[in-house]
Amino acid sequence: MKFDFSFRFQEVPVNLSAKAQRCKASPIRKYYPYQVECLKRGIKMYHLNIGQPDIATPEAYFDVIHSFDKPVLEYAPSPGIPKLIEATKDYYAGFGISLTSDDILITTGGSEALSLALACILDDGDEVIVPEPFYPNYTTFVNVASGHICPLPTYMEDGYNYASREQIVPLINKRTRAILVTNPGNPTGSVLTKEEMRTLADIAKEYDLFLISDEVYREFIYDDGVQISSMAEFTDIAQNVVIIDSVSKRFSACGARIGALITRNREFQANVIKLLQARLSVATIDQLASAALYSVDPTYFEAVRIEYKARRDLIQARLSSMPGVSCVVPQGAFYLMAKLPVKNADDFQTWLLTDFSHNNETIMFAPGSGFYATPGMGLNEARFAYVLNCADIARAMDLLETALAQYRKVEQS
Repeated sequence: MKFDFSFRFQEVPVNLSAKAQRCKASPIRKYYPYQVECLKRGIKMYHLNIGQPDIATPEAYFDVIHSFDKPVLEYAPSPGIPKLIEATKDYYAGFGISLTSDDILITTGGSEALSLALACILDDGDEVIVPEPFYPNYTTFVNVASGHICPLPTYMEDGYNYASREQIVPLINKRTRAILVTNPGNPTGSVLTKEEMRTLADIAKEYDLFLISDEVYREFIYDDGVQISSMAEFTDIAQNVVIIDSVSKRFSACGARIGALITRNREFQANVIKLLQARLSVATIDQLASAALYSVDPTYFEAVRIEYKARRDLIQARLSSMPGVSCVVPQGAFYLMAKLPVKNADDFQTWLLTDFSHNNETIMFAPGSGFYATPGMGLNEARFAYVLNCADIARAMDLLETALAQYRKVEQS
């Protein structure tokens, strides 16, 4: 008997999910192919496009890796290794926030913490209010959770302020499930005052919303008198608050991929744990090494802040001095949004990688439109990550100023 298996090779339509198709390429990472081609041509790039600090990771991290001597590299517990959980708890206690070990779940970076939180909050068509401009991956995380971002517009001219009832309450409707904020802000560098944080807490409490606070840049605050703070301070809304945290920026350990989801809401947490169990565990050695990071001397943070403040002051001064460029002084994080004298920052960045070089050097930034949900916003804007040393930032600004002068002629031709 002869069998016909030809049906196996017939073309069958393959349908992709609408939620995946709603996602867009990262405006921060989508230029990688151009970067590869630049390297082939011997072009040096000054990377102000991605939040990858050049500050040395504390040796405590590597000491743990070098001394690891277990004969078997085992799975870690799904909620995280107790040593890291305890270290995280002690860190929060250091600035006056009392947590229990059960309040802390260890995740694969802050990104997983946020994506899991949204998966447990959103159903099809639910909305999250997010001040824009915002970290572009928020769009991906919300889309994958089948939700939608409701953008809360902010503007450079008034310092990207948004934490007022007048701006937020009109956006709340029957599908609103959460408010998501980054404090200090990425990409704006804005920092919420205690009064503004209280306003957000009161709105979340009044309208029974989750308040998701992405606080991975907590240490990077530059104004005198501003203290480290967290939404976890407001214990009267303990059931509403979800904190997203990470060692990536705090200790310049982005490659460790260690984050945390912090909440006192036990029902919410129980559902997150289901997803943690499904993904098994976070990398064992990275958790152990990250726990050691919390043992570094507090002077580490002060030295890092001084360095970043010098970088901030330099890049802000240089950008502000360029014809047609406008920006405000960021209060925290290590990002700055600027308006450029170009029609489209995406096109300008592409040109910088394909047609421009000065002494075999060029610059990369993150075009601004990808940081907005509102169509047409941010077309002439760019986010600069001041993660390079001052000498490199100075050279990058020289390149930008030269390039802008040349590109005006390109746009006019």
